[in-house]
Amino acid sequence: MNDVVRPVPGKPKTGWLNLVVDYGPIVVFFLTYRFYSPKDHNSLAEVATVIRATAAFMAAAVLALIVSKWKLGRISPMLWLSTAMIVVFGGLTIVFQNAAFIQIKPTLIYLLCGLALLIGAWRGKALLKVLLDAAFEGLDDAGWLKLSWRWGVFFLVLAALNEVLRHFYNQANGNLETWIGMKLWLFLPLTFLFTFTQIPMLLRHGLAQEAEKDVLSDPPHE
Repeated sequence: MNDVVRPVPGKPKTGWLNLVVDYGPIVVFFLTYRFYSPKDHNSLAEVATVIRATAAFMAAAVLALIVSKWKLGRISPMLWLSTAMIVVFGGLTIVFQNAAFIQIKPTLIYLLCGLALLIGAWRGKALLKVLLDAAFEGLDDAGWLKLSWRWGVFFLVLAALNEVLRHFYNQANGNLETWIGMKLWLFLPLTFLFTFTQIPMLLRHGLAQEAEKDVLSDPPHE
């Protein structure tokens, strides 16, 4: 009797949908704030804008979680963490009418993930693979470990950068919109640039050429 070998279903392709899931909520946050942003920065109008934008941010994050499970067939631990933090700190922002809570959320995520990756790498464990719930074709264990070290350091740099920016651009001084814009025009390009610079190292550690797009379309994020 001949054995029938059935193909093992692969991981759903990510591509642009993965980027939408990862970065769609912050785009919604930015656009909602821009749409409702008061021209005179009246304190009451500013509070109302913060509440609307934060509520939209929370809703978009939960929707992204659902879409990830529905369309991609998985929810990475990092997406779970990010969504939970958005809901918790977004809720605090709305209750206390203070955007400082949602502004400190990225710092905490970067610190938690950065320290977890560095401690894991120090103990010889590449936690980035777990955090992303990813399997880049051909990449060996040494490559994963190096990538975890590097992302750990990069996350700590982003945490420090966010703290500097939220000190200068916040609700109190009427520059919150600038901070929100930085998430798109500074943090996002930095993340993709850093991801791109890791490709040569990953290729040296066995990453398949066809897997490059998976690395670029699924970078860690807050």
